[in-house]
Amino acid sequence: MTREFTPTTYEEIDPDRRPSFRLALVPVLAVVAFLGIGSAVLGMDPHVPLLWSIVFVGGVGLYAGYEWEELFEGVANGLLMGLQALLIIFTIYALIATWIAAGTIPGLMYYGLSILTPRTFLPAAALLAGVVAFAIGSSWTTVGTLGVAFVGIGAGLGVPEPMTVGAVISGAYAGDKQSPLSDTTNLAAGVTNTDLYDHIDRMQAGTLLAFGIAVAAFAVLGLRTAGAIPEGQVAAIQTALAGTYEVSVLVFLPLLVTFGLALRGYPALPTLVAGAFAGVLTTILLQGAGFVPAWEVFMYGTAPESGSELVNELLASGGLTGSAWTITVVVAALSLGGLLERTGVLAVLSHGLVQGIRSPGALVAGTGFSAIAINALTAQQYMSIVLPGVTLRNAYDEFGLDSDQLSRAVEAAGTPTGALFPWHAGAVYMAGVTGVPTLEYAPFYFFGFLSPLVLFGIAATGITIPDVVYTGTTAPADD
Repeated sequence: MTREFTPTTYEEIDPDRRPSFRLALVPVLAVVAFLGIGSAVLGMDPHVPLLWSIVFVGGVGLYAGYEWEELFEGVANGLLMGLQALLIIFTIYALIATWIAAGTIPGLMYYGLSILTPRTFLPAAALLAGVVAFAIGSSWTTVGTLGVAFVGIGAGLGVPEPMTVGAVISGAYAGDKQSPLSDTTNLAAGVTNTDLYDHIDRMQAGTLLAFGIAVAAFAVLGLRTAGAIPEGQVAAIQTALAGTYEVSVLVFLPLLVTFGLALRGYPALPTLVAGAFAGVLTTILLQGAGFVPAWEVFMYGTAPESGSELVNELLASGGLTGSAWTITVVVAALSLGGLLERTGVLAVLSHGLVQGIRSPGALVAGTGFSAIAINALTAQQYMSIVLPGVTLRNAYDEFGLDSDQLSRAVEAAGTPTGALFPWHAGAVYMAGVTGVPTLEYAPFYFFGFLSPLVLFGIAATGITIPDVVYTGTTAPADD
């Protein structure tokens, strides 16, 4: 799904207001400093450092001659690019609550504890998440539904939650990248003028290699971390679940509705809304809740009293209102990204990055680095795909490279890495729905590191990249 807003390219910026490469670095370094000091040193939530960054970048824009209306337009454009993400966050928080009340997530935990073992759990979670994300084309939906259940199953098996979340997110993004139903996959193909299936084919080898290494690492990790499950723990959890919820195959109705619509190609947002309605209906019909209490769960979340402290903690949720913290971080981050785009900072940095590059491999590596940097600065993966995808098309033409080389580079580096930055929309979402902070799951989110590393390995070795001679006319970046 593409967005109506297209970022401004380097050539489209008024030369009188176009910042030099060095000047463009100033707001970027300020943002890095604010977030680093505020979050890492002072231990603050990201809201305030993001506000500092917005004020600073806005001040730079006013100094450069931009009017307030133009800067506000940049903020609005940033929010437009992330609008679907914001609506999905609202919906998924409510959906999780309804699925807990309906018994869907408790049911997945109940049966999963009977099938999986501590040694096989991590690679199995990664593979299952990958299959589901490929089938439905959504990493966020996969993590927000199955991922939440896997956290509960892993806890029952004695597997640390950060490892579980790392495995689930690895599988979710790997499957999403290769799915023809994925919005980011279609976006990467669209903005680079690449046939969708040519784009998917070009990504296939790198994705399989990165994900294969990740699954192998999870298998080793499972063998090293799996110990004896405390005697009676699994039985105690299952007893608490069965005593609190009506557990049968009927509790999986919301899951079947959601994934069935996704498999038929319906967009993520209406699919998730339908899943939430199915959750409310199942709560009423199967769990015996009243109409109003079932919808209050949708709004305010769940606080089960199962007799097991672990089950109560795992199945507590905030509902629609519980998304406020996450939403406010994402709104601030998207606003900052919109300001950086509107003032020309991102376009100048992307343009400067490829100046002086004289080999195809260096161009691919530079594209990947650009996508990661834009991910960090704009806090949403759409911009990390669109901006370099649009800005660097001419450079790939000058090298005689097919557009699928560009589409692979922006998605391999852009799509999976956002979940590694704590202020990024993807990371805030993943941490919010799983309850595991970004910096805790990040060391185990192997695919997030491996996908760009494989891309950089391809760039360094030249494998699958034609050996062509540069014939372009791009000049070194200005000062």
